[in-house]
Amino acid sequence: MADEKTEHSEHEEHEPESPEIHFEPIVKLSLVEIKTMEEDEDVLLSLRAKLFRYDHESEPKEWKERGTGDCKILKHKKTGLARILMRRDKTLKICANHYIYPTMELKPNCGSDRAWVWSTTADFADEECKEEVLAIRFANAENAQKFKTQFDESAEEMKKVLRTKTVLEMCPNLISDGEAYAEKSDSEKTEKDTEKQTNGDGDGANELAGQLKGLKVQGTEIPPVDKTVEGSTE
Repeated sequence: MADEKTEHSEHEEHEPESPEIHFEPIVKLSLVEIKTMEEDEDVLLSLRAKLFRYDHESEPKEWKERGTGDCKILKHKKTGLARILMRRDKTLKICANHYIYPTMELKPNCGSDRAWVWSTTADFADEECKEEVLAIRFANAENAQKFKTQFDESAEEMKKVLRTKTVLEMCPNLISDGEAYAEKSDSEKTEKDTEKQTNGDGDGANELAGQLKGLKVQGTEIPPVDKTVEGSTE
């Protein structure tokens, strides 16, 4: 028995080791930088929420869920333009993508202190301009109030931003009727310009909404059940 064990151990010692087999990949994949089009923007606010859209075409008309994820309010570093961007969890598919303009107003949904409703004339979540009525619900009233505060501040600031020459030069599509909307010096102001300014948020605000409808938002997508806005957020 001892001799058999000795022979067996000697056989194992002289047995050649298995060579490491290496296969070269048929296709070499190089690293590709993926841009989200958010690199030139500052994040003013980012809160988790659930988004809904009002479907006017369904019978009966109803609220439909668009997705759950982080809702961001972004501000472009150069132009100062502010927009809302929201992506769905996991898929990162865009469910809201539009500029915030002065005519927008957040309204409570059914008296809830953590849900808001607003309308936009130009949302690009589906890569094409659409008028949408949207509703958003947060986990608590505190987050809902933070969203409203930043939303209102951005809308107020956009009144000035939309008149700057930088925006007009970088975004020529912002002008829908061919007239310059930039602030002019006192010597250049015409009677028509003065009349627009005195109208305040009336005709001037409507004009801003029309101009924004012609401006495409950066950051299009990478790669239904009847519900009310009131309820719990995931």
